[in-house]
Amino acid sequence: MRDIKIYSSLFTGGLHNGQIKWSEYVQPGRNQVDVEWLYTQAETGPSGAEAYIAHFKPGSHGDLHEHLGYELLLILEGELHNDNGDRYPAGTLFIEKPESVHQVSSPSGCFALVVREKGTRPVTTAELETMTTAAAGN
Repeated sequence: MRDIKIYSSLFTGGLHNGQIKWSEYVQPGRNQVDVEWLYTQAETGPSGAEAYIAHFKPGSHGDLHEHLGYELLLILEGELHNDNGDRYPAGTLFIEKPESVHQVSSPSGCFALVVREKGTRPVTTAELETMTTAAAGN
């Protein structure tokens, strides 16, 4: 048996032609992000992989989080901003390593392919300050 889903022409209008059925990404700290889940931890196991196509609407942002495994992110259209000041325009591929902590936003909106080896966990600003202080002491 073969079970396959195909997304065509993602670089030439396929993000806007109705083939993707967007749903709101509901998560505390996340604002104005829709997704098309490709596969989820419900399918791969509690600490398994997940992948989705994300639509960051103008002014959107993710939550402050720590990666529990590798994350590969490919910007398909628009531009994504990282909280360290980096900007990733369309065509940029970047990889977040495990234990990386960050928050992304998109002032003008963007679309991205996200593939995570494992999920993420939310991080509070107080926790981030403690992590930063501990790292500076090493």
